[in-house]
Amino acid sequence: MEHPNPAGLRRTYHGHPLRRSALAAHPMSQFHLWFEEAYDIGLPEPNAMVLASVEPSGLPRGRTVLMKGYDGTGIRFFTNYTSRKGRALEADPRACVVFPWHPIRRQVLMAGRVERLDEEENDRYFASRPRGSRIGAWASERQSAPVAGRAELEELYEGFDGVWEPGREIPRPDYWGGFRLVPEEVEFWQGGADRMHDRFRYLRDPDGDDSWTIERLAP
Repeated sequence: MEHPNPAGLRRTYHGHPLRRSALAAHPMSQFHLWFEEAYDIGLPEPNAMVLASVEPSGLPRGRTVLMKGYDGTGIRFFTNYTSRKGRALEADPRACVVFPWHPIRRQVLMAGRVERLDEEENDRYFASRPRGSRIGAWASERQSAPVAGRAELEELYEGFDGVWEPGREIPRPDYWGGFRLVPEEVEFWQGGADRMHDRFRYLRDPDGDDSWTIERLAP
């Protein structure tokens, strides 16, 4: 069986270039425009992003998570605070995320500090989740820890499923909640022909008034 050669996998990008004049003044406004376009064309899970953090050992680590909200302050995602990524973000509250929207020749990178969401927002989002997802949060208390097998996980789920009858309120575990990534740098990448990609980087001005500098980067 012949194996595919990654070096030979290429895609030619076609379309209009991205101009500085087309960009919004604030990166989250520009993100909103691109996210809506990704959603409107039916891109699967446009809220999926690769989240990179730094382990206490200094080892970088990435994983795919789902963005569950955004506004002018940044983006929000939820997890088990005692998970591997939760512990890493507590130890070093900085992160980088990438939205890989390659089918529409775009990607967005955000880097900055992370902060915990307050209890009210955590409770509100947890209550909006399907019942099975709320049970799953209780069953995965030891997220990222080794388990003996799938049967152990299913037994945990069934045990918690029996605690709350259908229709009863399921409380949020105190170890489960959300983070907000407050970006200091945001890059918008759009693929171009012959690898002449368009890249624009927003940098937050250090004076703290939420103003941004925009610069074009070489591809």
